[in-house]
Amino acid sequence: MNGKPDTQDRIWAVIAHLSAVAFGMGILLPIVGWSEQRRKSNYAAFHCLQALGYQSLGYTVWFLLSLLLMIAVIFAMAVSLGNAGESIGDLDAATGFWMIALFVVMLVLIGLYALFPVIAAIACALGRDFRYPVMGDRLARYLEYDPSRAGDERAWLIEDHEDRWVAAMGHFSVIIALWGMLAPLTAWILQGKRALFLKFQSIQTLVYQGLVALLVFGAGFVYMFGFVVFLALTGFEGDPSLDSPSRMVGLVVLMISMLVAALTVLMVPFFHILGQWAGYRVLKGDDFRYPVIGRLAEKWAANNVMLTPPDAP
Repeated sequence: MNGKPDTQDRIWAVIAHLSAVAFGMGILLPIVGWSEQRRKSNYAAFHCLQALGYQSLGYTVWFLLSLLLMIAVIFAMAVSLGNAGESIGDLDAATGFWMIALFVVMLVLIGLYALFPVIAAIACALGRDFRYPVMGDRLARYLEYDPSRAGDERAWLIEDHEDRWVAAMGHFSVIIALWGMLAPLTAWILQGKRALFLKFQSIQTLVYQGLVALLVFGAGFVYMFGFVVFLALTGFEGDPSLDSPSRMVGLVVLMISMLVAALTVLMVPFFHILGQWAGYRVLKGDDFRYPVIGRLAEKWAANNVMLTPPDAP
């Protein structure tokens, strides 16, 4: 860079990167920073968009890799405990070891996720131009960000690509339970009047994520309903045997509620995959629409005005 960015630019960049340590709750801060600094500072706007990408797309990759690693560790623990023998002492020792190992793995995974944003914040505080691995350089090319022309108004970031990036990260954030809704909501509130495309994408994403959240909470409600009915019909105290029609009904209700809740929860990953696909298509230049939700959101967002999507990258 030709000279360091000013203090305000660095502050916004630092805040955007550090918000990642909130694990989902801070996803609105990069959008606020980008909305405030776009067409004022390419440096601050780029780093806010980069931080947004790390908290949505980067979080998705980290979550999936962490899930695979945790499954591998739990599988290894199950095999080890199965081979521990019948000795209570050996079984207790193996269980203690794997519990500690599992805890350490979780801490390491959390530390790895928080490491890059902390490094990025330190670099930005010093006025340097940090890039996340893989994503940083790709995003710079996508936005045509040139740090050597940071103060040149003729070299602003590509507006259409900025909007597409923010919209896509809203789609990707579906994997962040509940807090992911902050991304499309913030984009809609702050930039919806300027960009109809971003407004439409944000609204349909918000509705879509809301439905996914309702599925998760609905599954929990169905399970709790069956459990309460089971307790009410079998009795909170006394003989737990199922020797009466009411107790059999309670067991049937519990089993049905557990089955419905399990099937509902199993559907959620498919909605996550569709959200990831939507983000990918938006980045590739498509004017993506969710089934049914997309058409309804388009009519509401456009307010009887034809939506004009930005040019494909």
